[in-house]
Amino acid sequence: MIPTFACVAAALVVVAGCAARSSSGESRAYTVERDVTFTPEGWPEALAADVYAPRGGGPFAAVLLVHGGSWSGRSRSDMSRLGARLAERGFIAVNVSYRFAPAYRFPAQLDDVREALRWIHARAERLRVDRDRIGAFGYSAGAHLVTLLATVSPGDELDQGRNGGEMIRPRAVVAGGTPTDLRKFNGGRAVPQFLGATQQQNPSLFALASPVVHVTPDDPPMFLYHGNRDRLVDPSHARDMKQSLDSAGVRSELRIVAGLGHTATFVLARSTREAALDFLERELAATGSTS
Repeated sequence: MIPTFACVAAALVVVAGCAARSSSGESRAYTVERDVTFTPEGWPEALAADVYAPRGGGPFAAVLLVHGGSWSGRSRSDMSRLGARLAERGFIAVNVSYRFAPAYRFPAQLDDVREALRWIHARAERLRVDRDRIGAFGYSAGAHLVTLLATVSPGDELDQGRNGGEMIRPRAVVAGGTPTDLRKFNGGRAVPQFLGATQQQNPSLFALASPVVHVTPDDPPMFLYHGNRDRLVDPSHARDMKQSLDSAGVRSELRIVAGLGHTATFVLARSTREAALDFLERELAATGSTS
């Protein structure tokens, strides 16, 4: 098990004037639009997002947030505090849901988060998002999905024109507690349930669903972090991914968090999360282009 946590809907629940203190002590207001449907009409399951936005004219850098839960549970509420923190720091945060296994199997979940990224691009003007500055942040199963978003290149077997139109990739990724190589899971229920087969039955599928297999030099920069006491997703997943990125010449950072396991790293590693947001700030810095 790997735990942690159409059009825009006509009626949006807007919580205005949320205020918090940034790390500098400055008070910054932001808004939250909840339960915004991002999937088109006819999608196998209608899926929603919560959009956290700083006040101001923008355009702002944006971050797609994807929660964990073994691809089979939890909810986007796990990422709500992170969404608020991103808005405090001047990002648009789009916190999304996706379809769950075993009712839906891979690559359904990848299609869902890819559709969310396309939705952000399509509604960038309304959302006040700079299309050139969209990143992604996931933890556990969510990190697996955003890392695949980043590493699947045009023409890859997992591309194949899925979702229609040109493939869109994030410009920078933060991934925590990431199962980067599903071939390392020789037992358990979560991965076979997600993929619809055991590794003995379909070893090529386990490779296809592994981000580490898809690394190429055109991948976006990545910030990886992992607890050194993680017993659910071994820290070797992060180290292997870092090595693959280095070999491909992809800019990346790796932080191994001392003394914390899988869930504790998500909940307690505050300084590492802030370092991850610093990374996104640097990598998604304004360049003067707002296409």
